[in-house]
Amino acid sequence: MSKLAEYFHTDWANMTATDWFGLLLTIVIFILMFGMYFWALRPKNKEKLESHRTMPLHDDETEAENKDGR
Repeated sequence: MSKLAEYFHTDWANMTATDWFGLLLTIVIFILMFGMYFWALRPKNKEKLESHRTMPLHDDETEAENKDGR
């Protein structure tokens, strides 16, 4: 085997339950992230996402109004 193949070699038979959990968790997170990127970057969702663009600024104004008693 080449050095690169040896580096990426995985001994599947000796993987522990923690190893399998980490592998599955990594795959699930990768799929969810890919789905989120696909959803967020679709042109038809642009208007919906742009409407929430300044949401953090509006939340700060609301909190300041509540503190002032207005």
